[in-house]
Amino acid sequence: MDSTVIMINLFGAVALLLFGLAQVKDGVSRAFGARLRTGLATGTRGSLRSFLSGLIATVALQSSTATALMTASFVERDLIKPRMAQIVLLGANVGTAITAWIVATGIEWLSPLLILTGIVLYRGRSSARQGGGAALIGIGLMLLSLHLLGLATEPMRTSPALAAFIGLLNGALPVALLFSAALAFLSSSSLAVVVLILSLASAGLISPELVIVLVLGANLGGAIPPVIATLGGPVSARRVTLGNLAVRTLGCLIALPLASYGAELIQMLPFGPAKLPVDAHLAFNLLLAALAWPFSRPLATLMARLVPDQPESDTAPKYLDPQELSAPVIALASATREVLGIGDLIERMLMRVSEAFEQNNASKLAEIAALEERVDTLQQAVKVYLSKLGREGLSDENARRSIVVIDYAINLEHMGDIIEKGLSEQVAKKISLGLRFSEDGHRELRTLFDLTIDNLRVAQTIFVTRDFNLARQMMETKVEVRRMEKQSAEHHLERLRDGRADSLQTSSLHLDMLRDLKRINAHIVSVAYPIMDESGLLIESRVRAVAE
Repeated sequence: MDSTVIMINLFGAVALLLFGLAQVKDGVSRAFGARLRTGLATGTRGSLRSFLSGLIATVALQSSTATALMTASFVERDLIKPRMAQIVLLGANVGTAITAWIVATGIEWLSPLLILTGIVLYRGRSSARQGGGAALIGIGLMLLSLHLLGLATEPMRTSPALAAFIGLLNGALPVALLFSAALAFLSSSSLAVVVLILSLASAGLISPELVIVLVLGANLGGAIPPVIATLGGPVSARRVTLGNLAVRTLGCLIALPLASYGAELIQMLPFGPAKLPVDAHLAFNLLLAALAWPFSRPLATLMARLVPDQPESDTAPKYLDPQELSAPVIALASATREVLGIGDLIERMLMRVSEAFEQNNASKLAEIAALEERVDTLQQAVKVYLSKLGREGLSDENARRSIVVIDYAINLEHMGDIIEKGLSEQVAKKISLGLRFSEDGHRELRTLFDLTIDNLRVAQTIFVTRDFNLARQMMETKVEVRRMEKQSAEHHLERLRDGRADSLQTSSLHLDMLRDLKRINAHIVSVAYPIMDESGLLIESRVRAVAE
C-alpha cells in the first residue's frame, strides 16, 4: 500500500511539472508570442545571434520542442537558412539546460508568491497580462512540483524494488539511456525527466555514472517529438528536426563510453554533487553546441541529401502554421495571405474563361477543374484553421476579423463554383457548337468580363487594406454591374425581336453568361459590406419605405 501511495505521489508531481511547463508555454505565447516569433525570425542573420535567439526563445517558452517547431516553420518559408536553423536548435538545447539549472537552485520557496502574483495578473483584461499571469502560475507550479518530487522520492531510499531496478540499469548503461529517452519522448519534455533524475539523485538512489547516462537519454528523447511533429510537413522542416536529432544522437554515442569520466570531472566543480544531473545536462549541451557549431553548414548539406526534395501538392496551404494559433494577430495575417492566394486562383480562372471566350480556344478551359479543386481545398483549410483560432479566446476586433476572412474565403469558393459549373461550361458549349455572338452581344459580354476581373483585383486590395473609399466605390460598382446586365439583356431582346440569326442561336448562352457574371460580381462586392457596416452606411434592405 505504501509503495502505491509513493508512486501516486511521484507520478502526480511529474504530472504537475508537465502541466506547469504547458502553462508557461501557453502564457508566454499569448503574451509575447508575436514578439518571440518576430525575434526568432529576424535574429538569425548571424551564427551568434541565431544561437542566442534559440536560447532566449526556449528559456521563455520552457520548451525546446516549441522552438524547434517554430524554427522549422520559418525554414519552410525561407525566413531562416537551414544552417542557421541548426544553430538555433543548438541554442534551444542549451536554453532547456539553463532552465533546469535555474529550477534546481533551491528557489522552491518562491512558488506561492509566483502563483499568487500570476493569479492577480490573470484576472486582468488584456491578453498580455493574462498571458504573463498564466506563465507565472506555470513557473510557480513547476517549483512546487520540484518540492513534491523531493518528498515523493524520499521514502524510496529504502525500496528494495527500486534498488534492484537501478542495479539492473547500472549493469546495462545503453538500456538505461534508452529507458530515459523513452520517458522524455513520452512526456515530450527532456526538462521533466532531468528534474525527475535530479530528485532521485538528491535522494542518493543512483550513482553518478548512471546519472550522466540518464541525462544523455533525456537529451536524446527530447529531440524525437519535433521529428514526429514534422513527419507530415514539408521537406525543409523535416531536415531541421532530423538534423537536431542526428546531432544529439551522435553526441550521446560519443559521451556514453565517457560517462564515468564525465561524472568525476563534473563532481570536481564547486556546485556540489546534489546538482549533478542539471550540471551534466548543461555541460553536455554546451559541449555539444561548441563541437557541432562549426559543422552546421555540412550538417545542413547532409540533411538536404538524406531528405531530398519531393514534389509537393499545390493544393496544400502555404501559410497556415498551427504554431501561430497562440498569436492571433499573426495567425489572422497568415490566414489573410492564404485567402489572397485563393483570390489569385479565382482571377486565374476568370482569365482562362475570358481568353477561351475571346479566342474560341477550348484548351484554355483545361485547368479550370483543377483550379476549382484547389480553391475548395484551401478555403476549407482556412475555415478549419480559423475555427481552431476561435477556441483560443479572441478579442472582439480579432473575432470580427476572423469572420471577415472566413466570409471572403466562402465567397471566393462560390465564385469558383459559378465559374466551373456555369461560365466554363457555357463557353465550352459556344466553342464546341461553333456558335457566334452578335458583334454587339460579344462586346457587351467582353466588357462585363473585363469589369469583373478588375473588380476582383480591387476586392483583393480592399480585403487587405480595409480602405473605406475603395469599399464605397465597390458598392457603387455593384449598381453599375446591375445596370450593365440589365441593358445588355434588353439589347439582346431587341436583337431577338429584330430577327437577327446570331442572337437567336446564342440567346440562352448570352442570358446565362450575363446572369453568372452578375452573380460573381455580387460575391465580389460582398468584401465591402463589413467596412460599410462598421461605418453605419449599410442598410438591411434596398426597398424604399412607403409613407403611410
